[in-house]
Amino acid sequence: MFIQNSMTPGPKTIGPDMLVGRAIELLKEYDFRHLPVVDEENRLVGVVTDRDLRSAGPSTVLRGEERERVLEQVRETRIREIMSTDFVTLQPESTLDDALFLFQTRSIGAIPVVNRSGRIMGILSLNDLMAAWSRLFGLGEMGSVLMAIEDEGDPGAPGRIVQLLAEHEITFTRLIRTRGQGGKPAMLYVRLNTMNIRSVHRIVQEAGFTVHIPTVE
Repeated sequence: MFIQNSMTPGPKTIGPDMLVGRAIELLKEYDFRHLPVVDEENRLVGVVTDRDLRSAGPSTVLRGEERERVLEQVRETRIREIMSTDFVTLQPESTLDDALFLFQTRSIGAIPVVNRSGRIMGILSLNDLMAAWSRLFGLGEMGSVLMAIEDEGDPGAPGRIVQLLAEHEITFTRLIRTRGQGGKPAMLYVRLNTMNIRSVHRIVQEAGFTVHIPTVE
């Protein structure tokens, strides 16, 4: 699945000369947590987050007039002074795998999406990623059930499962094979659309497969 089908297109952007006070107002107004910073040609030059804006504020130990004075200085600061230029991006043709890797390795909450000229096209948030994975794996679909089958290493097992389900007119939408790692068994996961999962388990087991159901000791 490509990012262009999952990103939020046309995100709200700001310029590097905007005042911090106005950026804070925009985050509150639109309930955003990330604002891409672009130049006059809509090319991405930085990113500012609600965390950046909070960090720019005065220390909580300050009180009274001193705190207000520092707050006013912060509000009058240009975004270019606090924005992050150490950002990562995705392109519309990037995949969900690309996005997941960046989210995991960079510990960030959103990733700007740019074209090959560096112009902003959209933004992909963690919520966007979760929604995309849900669509990809059929979560929430009517009768959607995930069945786990223990993988004995037979290269033809996925094909035999597909044929078995077709013969019994059992609708399925996804089949995923995972390798066993770290003491976890190798599995074949099948996303089914059925209201009678017990019947499917019986059919699969009678065909020689082992349906995996975790036990609690």
